[in-house]
Amino acid sequence: MAKTTIPREKIREAIAFHGHWCPGLATGIRVAELALREIGRAGDEDIVAVAESDTCAVDAVQVLTGCTVGKGNLVLLELGKMGFSFYRRRDGKAIRIVSRPPKPGEGSDEYRHLQAKSNEGTLTAEEATRFGALRRERGRRILEADLEDLFEIKEPLRPVPPHAPMKRSLTCESCGESVMETKARLSDGRILCPDCFEREVPRP
Repeated sequence: MAKTTIPREKIREAIAFHGHWCPGLATGIRVAELALREIGRAGDEDIVAVAESDTCAVDAVQVLTGCTVGKGNLVLLELGKMGFSFYRRRDGKAIRIVSRPPKPGEGSDEYRHLQAKSNEGTLTAEEATRFGALRRERGRRILEADLEDLFEIKEPLRPVPPHAPMKRSLTCESCGESVMETKARLSDGRILCPDCFEREVPRP
């Protein structure tokens, strides 16, 4: 059976960064593994990643690929899809990694039932223990699966994002706090941060 090529210590780093082990983090580890194989690791901003949802997988991608939100070479889109695009600026190579949908009959009714109860906050102590065991097992299976069984590689849907801009800060004329120029709002000639703009400017 195939197993991830990501070193155990790197997996531990991803778990420590994320805070716990879960199937979503395992998925992110395999996404990162495929991206490293096809694109390489980001040193600075040569490699850019675009995540199509803000799932647990994103944390593993940040730790393992070097693409991070703070550095500006990881862009988060709220599309609700398990898809990641990776771009290498120096030669234009780009891929989009998309999770394959589950096959009919795949997955456990018990897992889905316990997940629904977990989301509702109604798990008993016994159920919580069982759900934790199922999640660990699901994560293990993800780490041991063939990458080709987990993901499809496609062409990205979007062009490579531009370099992260360096913008000056302005001072909100209501609260006095600094706000990035690109996020500031103008109301009756006054510079406002988004919070003050929402609070002071009535919606039509």
